[in-house]
Amino acid sequence: MKVAVCFNRTPPKPRFGEATDRVSEAGAEAEAQAVIGALKRLGHDSTLIPLGGEIVPFIADLRAEAPDLVFNLCEGFWGESRKEMHVAALLDLLGYAFTGSPPLSLGLTQDKTRAKDLLIRHGLPTPKYRLVKLGEQYPRIKDLAYPLIVKPRFEDASLGISNDSVVEQERELKARVDYIHRTYRQGALIEEFIEGRELNVAILGHRPGETLPLSEIRFHPDLARPIVSYEGKWLEESLGYHGTQPVCPARLSRKEEMLVRDVSLRAFHILECRDYARVDIRLREGVPYILEVNANPDISPDAGLARSAKIGGLDYPHLIQRILDLCQQRKEVARA
Repeated sequence: MKVAVCFNRTPPKPRFGEATDRVSEAGAEAEAQAVIGALKRLGHDSTLIPLGGEIVPFIADLRAEAPDLVFNLCEGFWGESRKEMHVAALLDLLGYAFTGSPPLSLGLTQDKTRAKDLLIRHGLPTPKYRLVKLGEQYPRIKDLAYPLIVKPRFEDASLGISNDSVVEQERELKARVDYIHRTYRQGALIEEFIEGRELNVAILGHRPGETLPLSEIRFHPDLARPIVSYEGKWLEESLGYHGTQPVCPARLSRKEEMLVRDVSLRAFHILECRDYARVDIRLREGVPYILEVNANPDISPDAGLARSAKIGGLDYPHLIQRILDLCQQRKEVARA
């Protein structure tokens, strides 16, 4: 099968954010190379097609390649993560069958506030929150209990998340909201901080979907905050990186495991994800609070989703083939 693997490049000088954010952005090409390697081992004719700052050359490269399927790893467009859905919509308009979630799902999950609105509407647990939009006058927070955590509204990969994100008083809260507005040029999502066990739930398929072995992030007691910060996820020399260790499978009671799996699958379906996704959860006193639904998680060989798949008996090439098969089935149904 002829497969084009697409990923997004980023501008040499970021328009907003921190300089260190480029570390995670550079991982996109490494992820694409890993997928290419797996496809070639599986016997597929695969080509890497990067998306830069111009759409027309990208379209021309796709048309010249004329792939049977597109493996879509694009997480944004030229440094703007909120345009992740636009790339999927472009592939859709061009008539290519592509892996991963559809445009609307990507857009909804990229917008943490809208995703939480939908989860609450369907009765799923998620931390209480308040959004302070860019340019909006800072409000007094009366209906949320400290400690709170402040996140950029549209980012993923833990961008904008550090020990300073967790705040204990109004002065710290206002400073962090101002930081998000100034540095990331977007709304600041304020959530009640849930003390509890952090779980990652990897899901494959569409409907009904399959949850893979659950993973837990163990936090070293020396960490200033028990959170998956940006440095903890990407900066390999940092204390945060070495102090956040994944354990898979997570040790949970049967009741806890069933509840976590059920809530995660329901969130996956509500947000209309497909092929693969990851749901991040904080488990406190038996309640699985959904922190985020990532419809386009990292699927590098050493990332959490591939780790869970391996524990579940699916090695990396077969994980990639499984995702490709889901896309091919969708293409055949559409053609019929």
